[in-house]
Amino acid sequence: MRKREVWAWAMYDFANSGYTTVVITAVFSAYFVAEVAGNAPWATLAWTAALAVSYALVMLTAPVLGAWADARAAKKILLAASTLGCVTFTAGLALAGRGDVATGVALIILSNFFFGTGENLIAAFLPELAEGEGMGRVSGWGWSLGYLGGLVSLGACLIYVTWAQGQGLPATVFVPVTMLITAAIFAAVSLPTFLWLKERAVAQPGAGLPVRAAFARLRETLRSAGHYRDLRRFLLCLVFCQAGIQTVIALAAIYAQQAMGFTTRDTLLLILVVNVTAAVGAFAFGYVQDRLGHVRTIVLTLIGWIITVLLAWRAEGPALFWVAANLVGICLGSSQSAGRALVAYLSPPGRQAEFFGLWGLAVKFSSILGPLTYGLVTWLSGGDHRLAILITGAYFVAGIAIIEGVDAARGRAAALAPDDAAR
Repeated sequence: MRKREVWAWAMYDFANSGYTTVVITAVFSAYFVAEVAGNAPWATLAWTAALAVSYALVMLTAPVLGAWADARAAKKILLAASTLGCVTFTAGLALAGRGDVATGVALIILSNFFFGTGENLIAAFLPELAEGEGMGRVSGWGWSLGYLGGLVSLGACLIYVTWAQGQGLPATVFVPVTMLITAAIFAAVSLPTFLWLKERAVAQPGAGLPVRAAFARLRETLRSAGHYRDLRRFLLCLVFCQAGIQTVIALAAIYAQQAMGFTTRDTLLLILVVNVTAAVGAFAFGYVQDRLGHVRTIVLTLIGWIITVLLAWRAEGPALFWVAANLVGICLGSSQSAGRALVAYLSPPGRQAEFFGLWGLAVKFSSILGPLTYGLVTWLSGGDHRLAILITGAYFVAGIAIIEGVDAARGRAAALAPDDAAR
């Protein structure tokens, strides 16, 4: 195991987590609903629809970009481009003020598209840095550092917001500054990744025209994916369990403010504490996964998610909601780490970026399905966020039912076998 490279790889999780923590989860989501869209009846649906469009774009491009990255040995180049795009458009979110719905929607679509693309590309380096069961441990290190990174970005924003509110400044002044803080931290902390993480892939002879080669490789990926039945079934499981997870990530601050009456500062403090428990969950479950096995670990985390949803639904005051939120942290860190490691474990060597493109396809589809379901329920029910969170729990139940048919050992054997044997 290459320690400096593993650290450099994990630092990207540290760097990019500020985006999801501050923009998607804690600050901009609630700001968009309350200020940019003026608490209109369609505000939550508009937020989830904007995310859906960005995820759809990632979904359409991820397998092609993954195939192209493998064919041209260009994972690192594409990662640099996606990072620059996310940093630029995150800073641009500072321009979205009261009533600027079109601007806010366009910028969230673009920034989240580049974030999702980079997330797929950095994950594709994992099999080059660890082997076999060790992938769970290394993935856990990355996710735990990621939540610490979210903690740093969130902490910096919380310090500024506390000061700004003490000066009597409104959200339309201090929220844009938090977008600039988040973009700056992402740009600075991602530098070790580009300095020390190596591109080990070798460009394939005859790759020729990039687009044509990428689509040819994509057709081969879709054809051959059918021969890896455990990977295929786990990707289906991911669609359902990630639908629930992505809903919690995208709607946490909105639920806290709309259903529980939290202020911006309350929400920031809540998410900050959740990031601590998420870091602990990701780190600890990396080792748990290597001991219990991939499938059992994921089932355990999904049971935790069901309990969490029920607690949040029942909570009438802050005490029970804080308990639910910290369970979210433990389940979030562990399930995300375990899922990424299992995809790496079941992917054929030499085609990791390609198959992580399919992982991105599944996760991004779930990111459309889950939040849009929540948004539609709140719109149709006249703003009943409690009903929406309860319905979200059904996705975790479905995930457990599907993953029970996954045999990790069989899937690993198929991944390591020659193509003909895998069939």
